[in-house]
Amino acid sequence: MVSETPSRSASHPAIVCTVDVVLLTLREGQLHILLVQRSLAPFAGAWALPGGFVHPLEDSDTAASAMRVLRQKAGLESPYLEQLASFSGIARDPRGWSISVVYCALVPWQELEQSLAARAESGAEPVRLQALEGLGRLPFDHDQIVDMALARVRSKSQYSSLPVHLCGPQFTLPQLQQTYEAILGEPINKVSFRRKMDELAVLEPVPGEMRSGAAHRPAQLYRLKPEFRRSLSLLARGL
Repeated sequence: MVSETPSRSASHPAIVCTVDVVLLTLREGQLHILLVQRSLAPFAGAWALPGGFVHPLEDSDTAASAMRVLRQKAGLESPYLEQLASFSGIARDPRGWSISVVYCALVPWQELEQSLAARAESGAEPVRLQALEGLGRLPFDHDQIVDMALARVRSKSQYSSLPVHLCGPQFTLPQLQQTYEAILGEPINKVSFRRKMDELAVLEPVPGEMRSGAAHRPAQLYRLKPEFRRSLSLLARGL
């Protein structure tokens, strides 16, 4: 009987299987991306998306691989994470035919700042935050990946609660509106925005918590409902 198991012969070479993560955060009103400096070939010394090989004996699936990569390279445990797309082919990696399952992670800046500070003390490989505006060329097909991730985030921000995951644990409605506007690159009508937030129904007020403003009366602080920390709420019609 002829075995159906694929061999790793010259006629069936091994495929490079990886995950890559587009980690986005909002810093000083601008979207930034996390980059890691590669220590090994190919492209040693270049700045690239955090990624790594799938570990079949350790990872239950590619989402677990992506979470492991984020723990190792950004010191993060459980940010919002969703699968973006798969990229494959013979031309994308000099090591051979490869496939990468790409994920997009959204992390509040305060949380990421703390994680990176703790990670820096461990002597891990260098990382940096880079504003998407003015981002230079990246190795592999990471330019294409970043473009797709940015388009996806901007599109989903029109009709979902996605931008909430760039806010901290507590925030005011004006701060949340500014987050939406930073992603979309345009102002949003205040009345329309608050009506859409009511429709999404993902927020709950923090009892007794207010935030004072220099020129305005104190604003109620809100937080994300627990059931939406790993999922999104969608609008029937966009903002």
